[in-house]
Amino acid sequence: MKNLDILIVEGNIEQDSKMFIEAAGAKVSENLKNLFLKFEPKANIEIIHPGNDKESSAALDKINSYDGIAFTGGAMRLNDMSEEIKKHIKFAKECLESGKKILAICWGLQVCSVAAGGKVNKGKNGAHMGIAKSVKINEAGLRHPLYESKKNEFNTPAFNFDEVCEIPENSIVLASNSVNDVMGLNINYKNSVVWGMQYHSDYEYKQTINLTNLRKEKLLNNNYFKNDDDFSKHISVIKEEDKKLSFENKTFEIRNWLKFIKD
Repeated sequence: MKNLDILIVEGNIEQDSKMFIEAAGAKVSENLKNLFLKFEPKANIEIIHPGNDKESSAALDKINSYDGIAFTGGAMRLNDMSEEIKKHIKFAKECLESGKKILAICWGLQVCSVAAGGKVNKGKNGAHMGIAKSVKINEAGLRHPLYESKKNEFNTPAFNFDEVCEIPENSIVLASNSVNDVMGLNINYKNSVVWGMQYHSDYEYKQTINLTNLRKEKLLNNNYFKNDDDFSKHISVIKEEDKKLSFENKTFEIRNWLKFIKD
């Protein structure tokens, strides 16, 4: 069997990537690439930034050569609808039109959902800041290959303030929790299939703890925490969860998608 050819679509602008590099040691796209290579060491992986017209155009010119396309997380807020964000949506729409197998993580899920006709708004029940608790796979999710071998209920690294509030046509919600109704989503768009997650199978808690600490002032100013003590207790909860984290269970979605694009 030939080596996999995968396109990773970076979800951050350069300025935001600096924070992710400080928190995780690499850009979101590079972090995901490293995880892919852990499971598929011979895969050919290309990274592009959809805000870069030259990179986007070159990738679209050879779109049929990719076995799969992965959209990463990112720090932008979709309803800001800047020119940069419009380019991310446009590129996602082009990928959906091409009939590809797509993995969409966090920001990537939101972008692909909007590109397919869905809507995204600020999370009505709050935000995930470093961790998502008690994500439950529903009956449709239990039958879906994204969650093959996954525990039916799990905690996971996560960071998001927004959520998919209206799913696209021909979509199925696969998992939910008390914060976001759409934690796992399958989108069928023409001949394309999107497996989406509103959390990070690609990140470790140590990385999301660093990211949460870097955003501390902003989180406090926006009243996500009452005070420093409340913030510290939250970090302690994530640290305790980190001790119990199973790398195998955390990454089943990644491995299942890689298996999917091999078929």
